[in-house]
Amino acid sequence: MWELYDELITGISHDAIVDDMAIGVAGAYVRSGSGVGITSTADETWRESMLTKKSLGMPLRELAECVKSWSFEEASLGLAAINAWYNDITRLRTLGLDVPDAVHVEDRSADPFIVLQREMKEKNVTTIGHFPYIDQLLAPVCNLSVVEKFYPKEGDYPEQAADYLIPNSDYVVISAYTIVEKSLPRFLKLCRDDAHVTIIGSTSPVTPILRRYGVDDIAGFAVKNSEAAKNICLGFGGNIHSTGQKINYRTKVI
Repeated sequence: MWELYDELITGISHDAIVDDMAIGVAGAYVRSGSGVGITSTADETWRESMLTKKSLGMPLRELAECVKSWSFEEASLGLAAINAWYNDITRLRTLGLDVPDAVHVEDRSADPFIVLQREMKEKNVTTIGHFPYIDQLLAPVCNLSVVEKFYPKEGDYPEQAADYLIPNSDYVVISAYTIVEKSLPRFLKLCRDDAHVTIIGSTSPVTPILRRYGVDDIAGFAVKNSEAAKNICLGFGGNIHSTGQKINYRTKVI
């Protein structure tokens, strides 16, 4: 079950170190060189911390290991470390992605719900997470099922329903926070081989590694204003998307 996590961790250079980090009520933040990673957080802790020493200056790879923690707050910090490596602007450009230097870039083509809306017409679609605007964008055009664990709305399904809904879905959209919760590997195994699978959220690591586990699209985020992103994670207010650019990476060209 740890294969995906191990591959994400071992893809990080041994030379990368943690230059700055923070965790607050709104998210986790890690900076390594020019790379910045952010994640959402939840106050869910069952086990003691994996961290046993001061984090600043430690190898980024070592902090990334915390993504395996069963303290989900600490796991969020581990995923932020992973994102600091993979979502570095220079690294994203090597994937052929258009990431200009401007701090805030509004690109509607980076919204997977807009991109896939036409493809999803009359298809069975399951989302893990009740994402903004899907009731307007997707519900009118497809057979939409929404699985929501934290803040369910009327008509949403509990998480246990995913085992029944995903195998019958043509399109599956999964919140990247499932990496923190350790449920992503199970959800990916439930997907049909011919299903179109998208990982979505500023928590998403943008890397072709996920393609090997059946992911077709990654809708992630590149931070360009690191201090602003850090302050938002600490809870000082603001919209995280004002600090950078949404990224839509299709790991499989269709």
